[in-house]
Amino acid sequence: MNHAKQIQFEAQALASLIGLARRTREARNIAELNFVAVNETHALAPYRQAALWINGEGVGALSGVVTPEANAPYVLWLDKVFRHLHQTIPGPEPRILKTGDLPGAERDQWNDWLPPYGLLLFLPAVHDDFSGGTLLLARDQPWTNAECVLLAEWGAILSQARALLGRDRGIVHIRRRLIGKTTTGTGRGISSLAAKMRRLSTSWRLWLSIVLISTVFVRVPLSVLAPAELVPLRPTIIRAPLDGVIDSVLVTPNQRVAQHDALFEFDRTNLQNRLQVADRSLATLQAEYRQKAQQALYEQTSKTQLAVLQGEIAEKQAEVSYLRELNARGLVSSPRDGLVLFGDPNEWVGRPVVTGERVMMVADEHAVEVEAWLSPADAIPLEQGAEVKLYLNADPLQPLVAMLSYIAHEAIERPDGHYAYRVRANLTDSGQPPRVGLKGTARVQGDDVSLAYWILRRPLAAARAWLGL
Repeated sequence: MNHAKQIQFEAQALASLIGLARRTREARNIAELNFVAVNETHALAPYRQAALWINGEGVGALSGVVTPEANAPYVLWLDKVFRHLHQTIPGPEPRILKTGDLPGAERDQWNDWLPPYGLLLFLPAVHDDFSGGTLLLARDQPWTNAECVLLAEWGAILSQARALLGRDRGIVHIRRRLIGKTTTGTGRGISSLAAKMRRLSTSWRLWLSIVLISTVFVRVPLSVLAPAELVPLRPTIIRAPLDGVIDSVLVTPNQRVAQHDALFEFDRTNLQNRLQVADRSLATLQAEYRQKAQQALYEQTSKTQLAVLQGEIAEKQAEVSYLRELNARGLVSSPRDGLVLFGDPNEWVGRPVVTGERVMMVADEHAVEVEAWLSPADAIPLEQGAEVKLYLNADPLQPLVAMLSYIAHEAIERPDGHYAYRVRANLTDSGQPPRVGLKGTARVQGDDVSLAYWILRRPLAAARAWLGL
C-alpha cells in the first residue's frame, strides 16, 4: 500500500513538473515567467510565501502581489537578506535556510515577515543572458528531501526559460543566416550582400531618426492606474454617544434600515441602578420637604429648612434627568434611511468605547463616489475635474466615468504597508450606479505630454532613484 502511494505521489509530482515546464514555454515575457515562479511553484511543493530575487536587479516578484513596491519595508528587508545569502551561500543545490545563516538584524526580523521554515532555490546563471537568482519559499512545516530534489530540477528549467526570454532570438537568427550565405556564396555574392546590408542599414537609420524626432512632437495623454472602489457619498457617521460597553448590535452589515430604527445598545445595568437610586433619593427629599412644609405652619425652624430642601430637590431632579437622558442614549437609533456599513458585529459586542468613537455608517447605497489610492511613483500632475474611468472587477467591459474631485496632499500608509495618496472623484453617469463597496481599477487622465516623455518617464524615475540624483 505504501509502495502504491509512493508511485502515485511520484506520478503526480512528475505531471506537475511537466505542466510547469509547459507554462514556462508559453510565457511571453519576463514578468509572466516571474509570476509563474512565485505563484505556480505551489503545485510542486506547498508554501505560504515566495519571493524571487534576480542578481543585479533586486526583488523581482512576490507571491500574491502584482508588482512589488521597491521602497516597501518588506521588499527592502528581503533585498538585504538575498544579498547576504548570495555572498555567503554559493549554491547551486537547494538549501534549507537556518536562522544562523542570517546576520543579527535580519535574523531578528524573520518572524515578523515570514513563516519559520525557509528553502532557498538557486537559479544558476546561463551564459550571459541570465546572471542567476534565488527563489525563497517559506512555510510552516519542514521541507523534505524529495521536495528539494524536485525543486532543484524546476530551478534549472526556470533558468533556461529566463535566458531564452532575455535573448534577442530574432537578431541571432538573422545574423546566422547572413553569415551562412556569406561563407557559402561566391565573391560576387559577398559584394552584393554587403551592398544590400549597407542600404538596409542606411534605411533603418533614416527611419529610426524619423521615429525619434516624431516622439518629441507627437502628443499623447498621460494617465496612471490606481486601485479603487465605490464608497458612500456624504454618509452619516454613527458615533458612540457615551462612554461604556456595547452590549448588543441589533443590525447586520449592509442591512437597510429606516429612520429611528435601533442600531446597537450599550450595557445600561449600571445606569439603570444609578437612576433607581437617584429616584429613591428624590422621593425621600420630596417627602421630607412636604413634612417640613406642614411643620412650618407651627415651627419657625422648619420654615428656615425649606429653602435648603428645595435646593437639594432641584439638584437631585437635575441628576435624575441627566441619568434618564444617558439611559435613553444607551439605545442608538438611525438618524436616516439607508444601508448600515460596518465590520463584523461580533467585534463590537462587549467592546468598551468612548464618547465620539466611530462605530458604523448609514448611507444611501445609490449615492456613491470613486475612491482611489494613487502610488507616489504615479503621482502625476492632476487638475480638478480630470477624467477618471473606473473599471469594476464585476463588470470590466463597462467603465464608470467620473470627474476628479480632489487628491490628498499627503500620502498615508495603507493596510498592505504601502503609502498612497487618496483620490476622490464624482460619478458623471446619470444612470443608477452600482452598490457601495465594489472594487476595481481606476484610470486617471492627466495632461497631454510628448510621446518621448510618456515612454521615458518611468525609466528616468527608476534611474534617478537608483543613482540618487
